[in-house]
Parts: sequence; C-alpha cells; structure tokens
Amino acid sequence: QAVDLVLQQGRQAIVLVPEIALTPQTVRRFMGRFPGQVGLMHSRLSPGERFDTWRRARNGVLPVIIGPRSALFTPLPEPGLIIVDECHDDTYYQSDYLPYYHAVDAALQYGALTGAQVLLGSATPLVTQQERARREHWQVLRLAERISTPPGGGDALVLPLPRVEVVDLRQELRDGNRSIFSRRLQDELHHTLDAGQQAILFLNRRGSATFVFCRACGYSLRCPRCDLPLTLHLDGARTEDNLLCHTCGYHRRSPARCPQCGSDQIRHYGTGTEKVESELHALFPQARALRMDSDSVRRRGSLDLILTHFANHQADILIGTQMLAKGLDLPLVTLVGVVLADVGLNFPDYRAEERTFQLLTQVAGRAGRSTLGGLAVIQTYQPHAAAIHFAALHDDIAFHQQQLAARRRLGYPPFARLARLEYRHRQPDQARQAAHEMAEQVQHWITEGDYSATEVIGPVPCFFQRREGYWRWQVILRGPNPANVLRDKNLREWQVQIDPVDIL
Repeated sequence: QAVDLVLQQGRQAIVLVPEIALTPQTVRRFMGRFPGQVGLMHSRLSPGERFDTWRRARNGVLPVIIGPRSALFTPLPEPGLIIVDECHDDTYYQSDYLPYYHAVDAALQYGALTGAQVLLGSATPLVTQQERARREHWQVLRLAERISTPPGGGDALVLPLPRVEVVDLRQELRDGNRSIFSRRLQDELHHTLDAGQQAILFLNRRGSATFVFCRACGYSLRCPRCDLPLTLHLDGARTEDNLLCHTCGYHRRSPARCPQCGSDQIRHYGTGTEKVESELHALFPQARALRMDSDSVRRRGSLDLILTHFANHQADILIGTQMLAKGLDLPLVTLVGVVLADVGLNFPDYRAEERTFQLLTQVAGRAGRSTLGGLAVIQTYQPHAAAIHFAALHDDIAFHQQQLAARRRLGYPPFARLARLEYRHRQPDQARQAAHEMAEQVQHWITEGDYSATEVIGPVPCFFQRREGYWRWQVILRGPNPANVLRDKNLREWQVQIDPVDIL
C-alpha cells in the first residue's frame, strides 16, 4: 500500500531484501500487485540484464526496484520510498571489498537527501537500531499479532505465535539417546508426517562433519591457507576431494591414515546439514526431504526450484542453514526443529548472543503460519542462555533490556562506537609487528588530538587468525566517535571499518 501511494504521486520505490535468495518470492508478490512496473537488480544478473534494468529505471519505466543492498543505487528519477526488509541482517553490510558500508545507514542518508520515506522492517531489530529509534524519535509500528488471509479470500485471521519447547541435550545423553534428534523431536516429526504436514530442520552448519581428528595423536586436519578445520562433505561434485575449507575453497581427499602419526584412528566429528539429511533418511525412510544450503544451491535457479518443490508439497521436510530463517512463508509447515541452537553462541563477539536470538526467533517463526498451528523444538546444551531462554518466550523486549544492560556495563554499542583496523600479511611476524606499531601510533594520535574518551583495544590476532594464506591482526578503537581519530591519516595498508558488524 505504501508503494502504491508513492506511485500515485509519480515517484518511485526501492525494496531491499537481505539476500538474492529471497528476491524471487518478493518479486512475485510485487509483480502481482504492480504488473509491468517491477525491476530486479542483483549481482547474478548478466551485464546485459543489469544494464537494461538500470536504463529503464533511470527513464522511469520501472518505478519499483527490488534486490539486495546494491539495488539501493539504482538511478531512479525521484525516489519516494525505501523499504529495507529484515533490516537486522548482516548481509546489508558490505565488508568484502571497498567501499565498506551498511545499506541501512546508506538508505537513511539517501532518504534524507531525496526526501524519501524510509521503512525498516524486522521481527528482530538490532539492539542498536531500537536504541537509535528511541533516541532519534523514529515512528515505531509494533505488529504484535500475526495475520493470515484465507486462500479463498475473506476476512484476515489473527494467528498465535508458534509454541516453543526447549530440549536439554545433556539430559538426552544421560538417558542414552545419542541421536542428533531428541526423542521429543522424533515424536513430533512422526506426528507431522502422519498428518500430511511439513517440517523444517535447521542447523547453521554445512557439510557432513565439521572436523577430522586423529584419536591416537590428537592431530586435526586444517586448511594450509586459513588454519581452520576442514569440513567433510559426502554429497557434492567433488567425490574424491571431500574435505573443504569454507573460507578459501581449498579441498583435498580425506585420508585413511593420520598424516602425522600414521594411525588408522582418523575419525569425523561434528554435525552438518548433510549428516542431518542422512540420519533423517535412516529414521524416516518414507519422508521426502530437500536440503537448502550454499552447497545445494550453487547453480542458478536451484534455490527457487527447491522452494517451489517444497511449497507445492513435493517434499515433507526441508533441511537447511540460516537461509531458512529469512522470510519464507509456507502455510503447511507446522513443525520447526532446531537441531543445535548453540552454534555461534559462544563466539568471542559482543553480538554473538544477539545473532543467536535473531536466528532462533526467525526460524521458529516459519512454523504456524496458517490455521494448522505450529511448534518449534529447540535442542541445546545451554538451555539457560539468555538468547535461547528469551527466544523460547518470544520476548524480544526483555532480551533487548538484558543486552542493553550488559553492553552499558562493558561499553559496547549503542553506548560507544567502534572502529576496526585490520592488517594482513603472509608473514606472521610482519603482521604482528605492524599491528603493534599501529597501536602505538593510534595511541599517539589519541593523545595528540585530545580524544581521551577513545580507547585502544589490542593489538590482537583476529579470531580467524589466518585466511587465504594471510595472517590477520587487528586494532580496535572504542569511543564516542573513533573515526575522528583516524581522519586524514595514512592507512593505505589497513582495512578500516567503522561500526563493523563483528570483530572476528
């Protein structure tokens, strides 16, 4: 309705979605409402397709543009509305190459420059976004009820949020259940299949096993370029080179014996989406399952094909990573199973709990989107963690209050701003030396410029210390406006991020 009003005024609208994967579903909805007026803009289009859309948008022929963050820069004559859907999502931050920017901040600036209204939408807005809305007196529309329109038309129905149950995996182990599926989740899967309904199984890890380990000497196989554990893949194009680094793409064959001690006690540990799929087939051979992760959707159009098959009930269970948590509306899904909620919860990043809360809340919201009702079963080894506890209660207000109190105590955003300086070098000693020299230089700039409210954290190795053959060190500035310390300084060999989405 907001887009319709803008079009009546002779202006244009931009609708941003966090990932290209979500674009086809959004495009279909808007094309149904505005036939012939919708353009699609993203990096997977051919150069000819992108130029054609760009030219028609600039001429005002396509007044509605949909796409991920880059779609924001489509040259519309007079933009009147910018919608950022799932505005909490980290994919709106460009950190792979220059210029580093956050599409939400860019949209707000663009709206201020052009007089366009900016609409940010999310079921789990960031703590910093909520606090900014309070400080800057943004208009906040809180949608406390879930609405569903019957397929045949008629009045909209108010639907309850799905019930959420937390299963303590420690107790499952004590009771002798060593399956990745708790007894409660197995029972609910049986019930869902018998009722002819659908289920989603969520695990934010790809592959079959997350590391390969020798039980005799303790050696683990790691990427020679990134120093990260290699992930075992048993389903994919590389049938021989089945150990893969998810950071740089290095791959090799899984050895029969330990490369260090020669023992045959080499074993695969951990769980990924491939293993979930294989164990599901073993427990429920009659179930039709699809897997949706970055391994299964490499080919163009494959993701849309998977979602179409599942939406048409050509499969009973959809297994996947965080792709599943973003905006899918599947009325037949009555069960969501979170295989392991602890993934990512213990990363050394101040936003680790917030990310976990967002993922769990979003994926649980895929259940119960019709009158059939819904249930989410969250499996975890840490049932009392704040992110899991409040996600199970659908209590975002209490979670945000808890997070605000913790960040105020520790001095993290929104009570301070961060600047992150990262240095990379192929020689570890050179990287370390450069980081120490930069930390001393920054401290001198702080003293010289009278920025006493800004402090230096580090230098320290990054959590992912080595990537693609480069050793990584970082220096973090924390204060009211740390960018002022760095302004007009020579930082050409450094990657500088202001308000980074993580410090890993």
